[in-house]
Amino acid sequence: MTPDLTVGLGEARVVVAGLGVTGRAVADALAGRVRSLVTVDTRAEGADVRDADDPRRAAEVVAAADLVVASPGWPPSSPLLAAAAESGVPVWSEVELAWRLRTDRGPADDGAARGPAPWLGVTGTNGKTTTVEMLASILGAAGLRTAAVGNVGAPLVAAALDPSYDVLAVELSSFQLHFTGTTSFEAAAVLNLAPDHLDWHGSFEAYARDKGRILDRVQVACVYNVADPATRELVEEADVVEGARAVGCTLGAPALGQVGVVEDVLVDRAFHAASGTREHRTHATELATLADLAHLAPPGAPPAPHVVADALAAAALARAHGVPAVAVRDGLRAFRPGAHRIALVRELGGVSYVDDSKATNAHAAAASLGACAAGTVVWVAGGLAKGASFDELVSGQADRLRAAVLIGADPAPLRDALARHAPQVPVVVVDPGDTGSVMRRAVAAAQGLAREGDTVLLAPAGASMDQFASYARRGEAFATAVQELTGTP
Repeated sequence: MTPDLTVGLGEARVVVAGLGVTGRAVADALAGRVRSLVTVDTRAEGADVRDADDPRRAAEVVAAADLVVASPGWPPSSPLLAAAAESGVPVWSEVELAWRLRTDRGPADDGAARGPAPWLGVTGTNGKTTTVEMLASILGAAGLRTAAVGNVGAPLVAAALDPSYDVLAVELSSFQLHFTGTTSFEAAAVLNLAPDHLDWHGSFEAYARDKGRILDRVQVACVYNVADPATRELVEEADVVEGARAVGCTLGAPALGQVGVVEDVLVDRAFHAASGTREHRTHATELATLADLAHLAPPGAPPAPHVVADALAAAALARAHGVPAVAVRDGLRAFRPGAHRIALVRELGGVSYVDDSKATNAHAAAASLGACAAGTVVWVAGGLAKGASFDELVSGQADRLRAAVLIGADPAPLRDALARHAPQVPVVVVDPGDTGSVMRRAVAAAQGLAREGDTVLLAPAGASMDQFASYARRGEAFATAVQELTGTP
């Protein structure tokens, strides 16, 4: 449970840790609502305090505070947050603050007062952004005013203060959930769990525990992945509102209480009829077909399994909110993914060049590789490992690879995993010395290794910050280098 304030928020002296997009939104939201406000950032211009990386200075700042609101990138081990923990000063995430500041929606058509907009939450190691944007598209198709917010789109605290929203589609990272303790989502989903951000959390168990916070106090439905038992375990451990139920998502035929796929049809056996009725036991509702997801796959190919899984989770959350089946179909048809998510950049000489720079961990890279035919991938990979291992990724996907081109300041973890589990795969390591030309050299090497019918796939399995400002910049560099290629290697 997140520690509470010993004074009312209006009387609180608040420290905002981090002055990026989230921190600035927090500061704007708190302006005029609290007794005093101090912003802390070691790099950002305009921060009130820029030397709180010194433990003594951090302790001084915390000693004059009643509350610290932490931006997602600040780990508990940072001097400021460690000082707050030691002194008993509450630390809230932006999510926690947003929940406590929620404003009532405008009146209903009949003039009746309405409370704050309900939240539908999504977390997991991979697929969060796709799922939450699919969910927002479905909600919009139902005529609801909504937005995908949180770890994507606008800061959550700004949306929580906007009375015009009917419902919010909220993506949350493990960082955002760590200091969150009183939220009560209408429905929430944990899509999958795989080791990630272990350098931040310290262990997989701590990482999973923070992911599970999204399920506590859920009111209607906890959505889990039938193929990932760890997500079901989090549901079983969650302290939910009485009457909330577990809803599984499966790529197979769904059991009662699940959503899944029958032949080429996405079907609902969880929200299709009143519980306890004969129809609930014997019937199902068609939500959409795989053809409604065809625009999310390469021409002539079926939608990748992870795309179908994301669509099922989005549908389950929307159905928990009461959205009709036709809106699920229409929302999925209308959905268009963001950039750098399995995006075809170009076809040249019979080779497809695909940007999946958003695959920033091994689990995401495995899904991307797994969607390709065996022996056809020239894999461009590498970046910050974030404490993760690549052995399982390489051993599980070795049959997909024709070759690998490694970028990253430290290519050793991937290079060594390839040597152990795919020694037959040619590997080119791009010299990290000239960061500005890394991607251009990587793409040129990949072109030389690829054959007609192959895919050159950027699915890094690591974070970007060792060589690029963001995964988006990494993807843009890949796309630029691909567009500069000529027809011969």
